[in-house]
Amino acid sequence: MWPVRRPPAQPNQSIPPTPPFNAPAARRLRAALNMGPEHVAYGMRVSYGLPYVTPDLVVAWERGVTSPSNPELTALAGVLWCSPGELLGRPRTLREHRMARGLAAEDVARAVGHELPAYLRMEESDDWRGTERQTAELSALLGLSLADFVTVTGRDGKLADLLRSAVTTRWQAYVRPIGKLCPLDRRILEDALQELHGDYHGQMVATLSWGGGESGSSASGREFLDRIVNHFWTRVGDRSPGGA
Repeated sequence: MWPVRRPPAQPNQSIPPTPPFNAPAARRLRAALNMGPEHVAYGMRVSYGLPYVTPDLVVAWERGVTSPSNPELTALAGVLWCSPGELLGRPRTLREHRMARGLAAEDVARAVGHELPAYLRMEESDDWRGTERQTAELSALLGLSLADFVTVTGRDGKLADLLRSAVTTRWQAYVRPIGKLCPLDRRILEDALQELHGDYHGQMVATLSWGGGESGSSASGREFLDRIVNHFWTRVGDRSPGGA
């Protein structure tokens, strides 16, 4: 058996987080090419200069035991004749969305008009800082919906808190703060919040009328609030940041 290990990191060398690897897709793509794990490992060693890649490491990736690093993912995609995005699960971060598109950080930074070090800091912190034009450029380049953009910039938690307050109190007071997080047409946002407010309170009343009592009503309300962000995106539709 070949040992499943990578070369140790050098002192003070930071290791970027691995992307969300789609293990079944890797296995399926390899099988479609009639390749064995040993063929994949050989290709990565010879063609991409990764001498430590073994058949057992390839099998470990395909079983979800471990995930390939960014360079390994690029090499694996090359051997399997696919794009890196085909080997990824649903991207969760700015870095993962970029990788899913097969783009280098330099390309994205140049396209949106940021210096590379500044852009890399934004990726590392999931703290996007760009103008409206830069945001639109980034979203178009990475194919980001508004929901994706809110997630990759770490605003999901804040959005959830504001939405919960909006549906349980006076929704009108939350149009402006939610609009700052999600640049939507005001009418679309108002309609969505009003509908969510009505849905929440209607559900609470319906649970009581069905004989569920206070405990049943509370459980139903908590379940609705737990999924409030999903309910919100369903109401407003799939839009791009900076667009209607």
